[in-house]
Amino acid sequence: MQVEKRVIELVEEKISDRPELFLVEVKLLPGNKLIIHVDGDQGISIQDCAAISRHVGFHLEEENTIEKAYNLEVSSPGVGEPLKLQRQYEKNIGRELSVKVTGGDIMEGKLLDVNEQSVTIEAKVKEKGKKAQLVETSLDFSNIIETKVLISFK
Repeated sequence: MQVEKRVIELVEEKISDRPELFLVEVKLLPGNKLIIHVDGDQGISIQDCAAISRHVGFHLEEENTIEKAYNLEVSSPGVGEPLKLQRQYEKNIGRELSVKVTGGDIMEGKLLDVNEQSVTIEAKVKEKGKKAQLVETSLDFSNIIETKVLISFK
């Protein structure tokens, strides 16, 4: 955990002058694979990822934070990665989401709003024998297990 903590400090230091960028997560996987996911309100460029990688890599080497050889990967979260932060939800307002809630149910719908406690989605609800209707549903973050953005190829 010490490595992750130091990496978080280094990333935060590097992006401190870029309020539009934010750290999503740091993971140290078996085989010393260090993954850093950074995002931005308007996305993140390859140049920003490279700069963060150079900064973190330089300091980890200088401080000998990781004793063995390691693989450092800096990127934005992939398309299939679940949303983790409120800021990621805000960035995806208007997009279609798949939300797995406590109890195992999955709701799909358009993200309409986000606040500190919950998200509001517009989901199609079909009752037996009736036409499907769009219904606004508020979901507390405490009841959300996983949320993914649905990719449309229309």
